[in-house]
Amino acid sequence: MEKEQLVSIVRESVPGAIETLKEYLRFPTISAQHKAIPETVEFVAKMITSTGGEVQILDELGGNPVIYAFFAAGSEGDASKTLLFYNHYDVQPPEPFAEWNSEPFDPVIEDGKLFARGVADNKGDLVARLTAIQILNRELGGLPCNIKFMIEGEEEIGSPNLEPYLKEYQELFAADACIWEFGSKDEEDRISMVAGIKGMAYMELTCVGADIDMHSSVGAYVDNAAWRLVQALASMKNKQNEILVEGFFDGIEEPTDGEKQVVAELPFDEEAVSKLYGLKRPLITAEKGTDPREAMVFHPTMTICGLESGYTGEGAKTVLPKSARAKVDCRLVPGQDPQHILACIQKHLLAHGFDDVKAMMINGQKAYRSDFHHPFVAHVLDTAKVIYEKGPVLAPNSAGTGPMFAFGETLKLPIVSTGVGWVGSKAHAPNESIRLQDFEQGIAHMVLLLSGFAAALTGEERSVEA
Repeated sequence: MEKEQLVSIVRESVPGAIETLKEYLRFPTISAQHKAIPETVEFVAKMITSTGGEVQILDELGGNPVIYAFFAAGSEGDASKTLLFYNHYDVQPPEPFAEWNSEPFDPVIEDGKLFARGVADNKGDLVARLTAIQILNRELGGLPCNIKFMIEGEEEIGSPNLEPYLKEYQELFAADACIWEFGSKDEEDRISMVAGIKGMAYMELTCVGADIDMHSSVGAYVDNAAWRLVQALASMKNKQNEILVEGFFDGIEEPTDGEKQVVAELPFDEEAVSKLYGLKRPLITAEKGTDPREAMVFHPTMTICGLESGYTGEGAKTVLPKSARAKVDCRLVPGQDPQHILACIQKHLLAHGFDDVKAMMINGQKAYRSDFHHPFVAHVLDTAKVIYEKGPVLAPNSAGTGPMFAFGETLKLPIVSTGVGWVGSKAHAPNESIRLQDFEQGIAHMVLLLSGFAAALTGEERSVEA
C-alpha cells in the first residue's frame, strides 16, 4: 500500500475514531481514587469485541481488572507471529481543576487539538491501535499477524498488582515483540520513541516529633519535625545535585558503546525545553558539567515530589508542626534494585543521626532496555521513517518509568514505545491534549508496522541508526 493511499484511508477513519475516543474519555477512570473502574472495563471490552477481537477479563489475583484481547491473523496472514500491545485504561487525577480551560472529562476539540484527562496518557493510543486493526481487516480482509493486548488499570499508581498476572498468564500473553504504551513528538516535531525505561523507587519519608501541633513559641526549646525532615533530605543531596547516599550507585550496568553513541546523537534544545516549562534556573547538568541527554538516559535521580507539614493555608497560623512528610522518587537505571535503594536510604538516615525519620517504599520498579540490534527495533524505526516527515528519534530508554522490566523478564521479548502525543500534551497536568494530525499519523504508523511485522522478524538482524 502506497503512503498516499494509506494516509487517505486513515483520514477517512479518523472522525469515527475520535467519536469513540471522546466516549472513552468521559469515564473518570482514576485508579488513585478508585473511580469508574468497572464501567471503563466494560467499555474497553466493548471496543475490542466491536473491532472483532476476543476478550478475557482477569481479576482473580487482586487489583483492578487486567484486560486480555486477541485478534487472530487472517487467512493470508502469518499466524506464527504475534505482536503484543501494552496499554492502560486508568488516568491521573485531574487536579488542580482551576487550571483547566475546560472540564477534564468532557472532551473538547479546539485549534486542531483534543483536550481531556487521559487523552495522551493513554486512552488515545489504545483507540489509535484498535483503529489500525479495523483498517487492516477492512482493506486487507484480515490481519497480517496475530495481535494481543494487555490493558491494565493500575499503571498510574505504579502497577502494584500487574506482575502476578504476567506470571500466571505468561503463555496467554506470549508474543514475539511488544509495542509499549506511550510516545510523543519533541520540540522539533520529531516522533520520539524509546526501547526501554527507567526504574523507580518511590518512597515516603516521615518525621513525627509530637502528638499535637504546638504554639510556635515553644520552638525555643522543642525540636521541629519539619526542620528535621528538611535537614534529613538535605543530607542526601548536595547543592551541586550530587546524590550522597552510600551504596546508591551499586550495581549500575554501564551502557554499551553503541548506546552511548545513540544518546550522543539525540537532539536536545535547551532553549526550547526552558521555554516549554518556563524554567527559572539553569539546567542542573550545566553546573555538574554533564550532557543533559546522558543524564536523561543513563543517570539515576533523586527528586522531592512533595512536602507537607504544619499550616499552609491563607494568612498566618503560628504553629510548630507535630509531624512532616515528603514524597521522594528515585529514577533508576539498569542494575539498580529499588529495595536496595530503600535500604541504603534507611541506613543513611541512621548513620547521620536521623533515627526519627522513617522511609517506606510506595512503589518500586526496575529499569529495562531492549536489545538495539533486534530486527523488531529496526522495523519500528524504519516504518516510522515512512510516515513521519521529520523522521523518528529512538533512545535506549525513557526518563520515565513503567512496568516494562516485568514484561521483558517474564515474556522475553523486545519492546519499543511509540504513541500519538506531542511536546505540549501535558500528560499528568491540566489541559492534557493530543493533536488530531498526530493521532492520524499514529494510526498510519501502526497500520504500516503491522503490515510488515512478520516479515521483519524473519530477516537478518541489523543495528539501528538513530
